[in-house]
Amino acid sequence: MTDPPLLLLYRRDGCHLCDETRAILDALLAERAAAGRPTAPVREIDVATDADLEARFAFTIPVLEGGGERLELATSAGAIRRFLDRVLDGAGEPERVIP
Repeated sequence: MTDPPLLLLYRRDGCHLCDETRAILDALLAERAAAGRPTAPVREIDVATDADLEARFAFTIPVLEGGGERLELATSAGAIRRFLDRVLDGAGEPERVIP
């Protein structure tokens, strides 16, 4: 069994959408754990701390990244659930592969 990928959450302090995404992500990961499904650690990255990240993600945060995939404007529980299914279970087709 391989280790789960690290999930990155690109966000900005004071971003209510980012806070909501983190809450959704935590709830979905807890749901997966309760069902005995794979979960993964999450690391938050504040895009305001890096000019390159700020330029890349200024208009698309919150962004989830992991397992070679990226989900921009990650604000929908359904989209985040599908992202986790793909990244953690290998189910479904990627929406966006990291270039």
